[in-house]
Amino acid sequence: MTKQTVTITDNTTGKQVELDVLQPSIGVKTIDIRKLYKELGYFTYDPGFMSTASCSSEITYLDGDAGTLLYRGYPIEQLAEHSSFLEVCYLLLNKTLPTKQELADFEYMISRHTMLHDQVQYFFRGFRRDAHPMATVVGVVGALSAFYHDDMNIHDPEQRKRSAHRLIAKMPTIAAWSYRYSVGLPFVYPRNDLSYAEDFLHLMFSVPTEPYTPDPLHVKALEVIMILHADHEQNASTSTVRLAGSSEANPFAAVAAGIASLWGPAHGGANEAVINMLRDIEKSGLPLSHWVDRAKDKNDRFRLMGFGHRVYKNYDPRAKIIRELANDILDRLPANDPNQKLFAIARELEQVALNDEYFKARNLYPNVDFYSGVIFLSMGIPVSMFTVMFALARTIGWISQWDEMMGDEESRIGRPRQLYMGAESRDYVPVNER
Repeated sequence: MTKQTVTITDNTTGKQVELDVLQPSIGVKTIDIRKLYKELGYFTYDPGFMSTASCSSEITYLDGDAGTLLYRGYPIEQLAEHSSFLEVCYLLLNKTLPTKQELADFEYMISRHTMLHDQVQYFFRGFRRDAHPMATVVGVVGALSAFYHDDMNIHDPEQRKRSAHRLIAKMPTIAAWSYRYSVGLPFVYPRNDLSYAEDFLHLMFSVPTEPYTPDPLHVKALEVIMILHADHEQNASTSTVRLAGSSEANPFAAVAAGIASLWGPAHGGANEAVINMLRDIEKSGLPLSHWVDRAKDKNDRFRLMGFGHRVYKNYDPRAKIIRELANDILDRLPANDPNQKLFAIARELEQVALNDEYFKARNLYPNVDFYSGVIFLSMGIPVSMFTVMFALARTIGWISQWDEMMGDEESRIGRPRQLYMGAESRDYVPVNER
């Protein structure tokens, strides 16, 4: 294939630079601008890096216009229907789907790393009882580096793999304990006879005084939601993990940085915003049409949360998958469930978005956050834990992206440039002369 280039000319000096056009396996062609500064002395300006590829990756591909999401080339729809979460973890880490024996070995190994060092309990007990669970998770994940000194050589692929396995295995325990600590429940320990999703529900909701059996439908819903959230290309938190890791920080510190980035309401807090919106609508006593009209009014700052997506300009493919699960769970709820009215509003709002021409013309369809928030609440997971659930699922994506970066010979420490708009050089004036 003929090499494609673009030529940039400096109209002031007449100098030119020829830039290579890189062809991805699928997706948008990318201009390699590395010679632009070296040969012409220019930076590029791209707030939010919306038109900049910060790395090359083989992990996840998404096409927002087409509503496509692939993990290692596999459509998310097929993985959600046929895979388990741990099988997807293996795929993201190892590039291929496992054989039956490889999957069994991987599941066995992960289940043997779910325990936390006993002294980690003291980290939890150092937080106030009313601390937000995300604050606890950020602190405890970062503190894991204090317990695994023997695997801190980030240039050793085997040590990186062991760190990845530890993070995948221990995140359910850390997440569940952050919830239990906040509500005064005693810590319970993982069970190796349960699946990954079953064990998390056990860690969250079981009590020492009676046996606990996870609801199979809740287990299925949790598996699917975790698969759908496992990775999502170079979003804010993933880019944060890569940026922190580019300084050769240890993986626990890098993932803790990603969790902190995820905490922001513009990223991981979207499903929490959905429930808060539904509660506001319920408390108001006003008809739903009032809120829909407000959402349509361009002069009103009110927005319906959980509709549309900044990347997906079509229907969010993940939302299509969990919509049916959400309906199955809601259909089974008892009539006296305290959130029944809330869920009725959600269903009515969903139908408005799916059928109203205003929403359809603008592709404001319910997204994955709309459905995941409703599912979590119906499962008994409190709103304060929603972003923690996101972090639990996304850990595999973060650590896979970090591992890929550490093995990439082109990787460099992150150092974005800036368009400086401040004062020009000026001399200091002594305070008594100003």
